[in-house]
Amino acid sequence: MSHQPESVEETVEAIEDLADKQSEVCISDVVDEFGRRSFGPFLMIFALIEITPVGGIPGVPTFLALVCALIALQMLAGRDHIWIPDWIENRSVGADKLRKSAEKLEGIAHWLDKRFHGRLKRFTGRGWQKVAAAVVILLCCAVPPLELLPFASSGPMLAIAAFGLAIMVRDGGLMLGALAISALVAGGSAYYYFTADASGGGGFLGLF
Repeated sequence: MSHQPESVEETVEAIEDLADKQSEVCISDVVDEFGRRSFGPFLMIFALIEITPVGGIPGVPTFLALVCALIALQMLAGRDHIWIPDWIENRSVGADKLRKSAEKLEGIAHWLDKRFHGRLKRFTGRGWQKVAAAVVILLCCAVPPLELLPFASSGPMLAIAAFGLAIMVRDGGLMLGALAISALVAGGSAYYYFTADASGGGGFLGLF
């Protein structure tokens, strides 16, 4: 039976429970656990997973960004329920890896829950959620090239996680903060793409 989480700790605990019940956890298992109306928790948890050891697996950041972009596109279109293609829903990760990743998020979850809870709710309405969705899509587009650089893809995913949390707990202060983080990420991404030091290192162009 699905249950829409109302806090980061509740979301992380649900992931740990899934990992305890089976040897592998599919995207479809997460969807069934949270329900198909939980846009915020999905954005948040998939983005947060990217900054854990699971996110260090080649190709995982890009895959997680693809999932987040798909969810954001449906938010932008005004859908009430999440649809995910079968080929994505059937992708799985080992329960041990997922459990370890969830355990590493426990401290972050507790910290976030203590600080973000329903301020300035007028900035979390449907219109603002569509603005967030559009920014999330742009952030997701930055992830694949940044994956070539150590830890660089975590910047956009942290901003996406902030949007997801803001939507989940209806915290407008965090929504505005996520927009500010996104602007910083955009500047950092532009630096990686277009700058290089005199030795040819640094920046995205320095890779060639």
